[in-house]
Amino acid sequence: MATAPSVAPKGSTAVVNKPYPNYKVIVLNDDFNSFEHVAKCLMTYIPGMTSDRAWELTNQVHFEGQATVWVGPQEQAELYHQQLRREGLTMAPLEKA
Repeated sequence: MATAPSVAPKGSTAVVNKPYPNYKVIVLNDDFNSFEHVAKCLMTYIPGMTSDRAWELTNQVHFEGQATVWVGPQEQAELYHQQLRREGLTMAPLEKA
């Protein structure tokens, strides 16, 4: 895990650690991906994704129009976003959590 950048307040010698922001990976509903495909992609690319959780998120995508499938550091979020998009899922742009 990356360490937070250190920032010294103006006119001070003290160092204040600022955490890096987390990013949300959001899958959007569409008319061409099957439930099975979405769930399989989530289980394949999102670490620790269980079958039950993948199906819950897939249903959320279908019935609510979107679901946040992962939240964490930007570099990992970009990777998961790219992998899911490459599999044909409709993805929202990454956004800060």
